[in-house]
Formats: sequence, C-alpha cells, structure tokens
Amino acid sequence: MVNRRTFLHVAAGAIALPLRGQTPGEWNSPVIDAHFHFRATDAALEHMDGAGIARAVLLTPAAQDSRAATAPAARFTRFTSVDVTRPDASDTLRQAALAGTRGFGEMKSQVALDGPEMRPIYELAAEVGLPVLLHFQEFSDPASVGTFNTGFERFPQLLKQYPRTIFIGHANSFWANISKDVPENVAYPTEPVVPGGLADQMLSEFPNLYADLSATSGRNALARSPEFSTEFLKRHQDKLIFGSDCGCRNGRGAGQTNPFPLVAGKCVARETLTALTQLTSSEVFRKITSQNIIRLLKLESWQ
Repeated sequence: MVNRRTFLHVAAGAIALPLRGQTPGEWNSPVIDAHFHFRATDAALEHMDGAGIARAVLLTPAAQDSRAATAPAARFTRFTSVDVTRPDASDTLRQAALAGTRGFGEMKSQVALDGPEMRPIYELAAEVGLPVLLHFQEFSDPASVGTFNTGFERFPQLLKQYPRTIFIGHANSFWANISKDVPENVAYPTEPVVPGGLADQMLSEFPNLYADLSATSGRNALARSPEFSTEFLKRHQDKLIFGSDCGCRNGRGAGQTNPFPLVAGKCVARETLTALTQLTSSEVFRKITSQNIIRLLKLESWQ
C-alpha cells in the first residue's frame, strides 16, 4: 500500500505549477484541455496555441510517463494509462501515482467495465485519490477498431460498488446514452435526443461520476438537440469537463482525418469550444473549460 504521507508529498510537488496571471485569450477565460493525447512538447504547443488553449492534461501511456513528466510545468500535467490485461497493470499505475500523475486514463482496453481486469484499477484509484477516465465503446467502428469497457448498462451498479472512486465517462457509448433512444452500431447518432438517457440520469444520481466532452462523440452530443444541450450543460455544469481528443496539428484543423461531417477538416477543440460559447453562459463555460478540472485534480495553482 502506498504510504499516504509519501504519496501526498509527491503529488503536491507535481502540482506546484506557476500559472496564475495568464491572460484569458480568445475564449475570454483560460481554457484547460483535459483530454490531450501525449505528443512531443513542440507539437502539443502548436495545437494548444492554435486552438487558444492555455494548459493541458496529457493522456500518457505508462511507457511515456517519464517523458510527460518533463513537459513544461507551466502548461502541462498528466494522466497515465496501461493495458489492464497486463499482470503488472496495477503496480505500474501505483508507481505513476507516486511519480506525480494526476489520474488514470484514458483506460481503453478490450474488457468489460466491471470485469476482473478493471476492478483493481478502481480500488487503486480510490486508495490514492485519483480519478479514472474510461473510454466506453460497445461496438467497433473504423475510427476506433474494437470494443472497450463494455457493459454500459451495468455502469450504475459499478458506481454504487465503488463510491470512493471518481469516474470520468467518455467516448461513443457514453455520449450516445445522453438519449433514452440509443441506436445500435451507430458511432455518432444524429437524431434528436430523447430525454431520460442513462448517462444523463447517472450524472444526476452519482456524485462520483463526471463526464469528458472531448472527441467527435462529445461534440456530436452537443449538436443533436441544441435546446436539450443548453439545459444539459446547465444541469450538469459542475460535472462536465472540456477536452479535445483532437488529432489535428495546429488547432485549426490541419491533419484532421475524421470524415464525420461535423468535424471533417476542423479542429475538434475549437469546434467544441465554439459550441460551448453558444450554448452556455460565461459562468458555466468557465466551469466546464477550467474550474471543474482544477477542483477535481486539486490544481489550485491553475486558477
């Protein structure tokens, strides 16, 4: 078991980031991208600066964790991920926690969300006080081949079983389930949202569940029914977190390969931020794009 005093000492050092006083930028308040897959620093900054993003959480495979730790502290912190089918998965994440990672994820292995591979991860997350970011995908599609953390209909039972674990939901199946009507084998449903979706219900019911608005799935969810989205964002304003999960190079769409019309040739980060400015108040926008992740990760110096 990690010595709590040692863990808190290491973690506190990892978040001593001198960020106060940064200018708001084009979005009128500093934006944190909470879902940015690890890139070399120059490439990461090109995307962030192009999209008007002040800071980012690097989602980092364990093999790259030490490299991510050297990224400029004024702009970056990190989550760490592992293949949970490896026998050393929990030990690897424990070491990452001691080294200063701020969360576990994106956890994207081809297992059931409540299977024996995932349960030790949830237990460790509760022990060390770090959130777990999960990619939910019930069927394969060309952009993401495979199924990941399956059994979404059983997620409420899991949230009850691990009340001390903070979960962050993400990806196709999570965002399809903001609607009560979930079409089969459709990565990005475009039909109007039918109120009463499981994801919406769980965000209201479970204090240990948050949601990551990144990727085409999050952007598409906001586009389905704008009036619903406005109320959804307001209703869950303290539980939603902005992220990009964007593959473009420059924050303007260069290199974007997803052909889905909503984001084809565009920067997902920029598109989602634009939608949020249109669907929310400035106060709610600030919560979703910076304050919620600051509070969740205890990054007081990122204010």
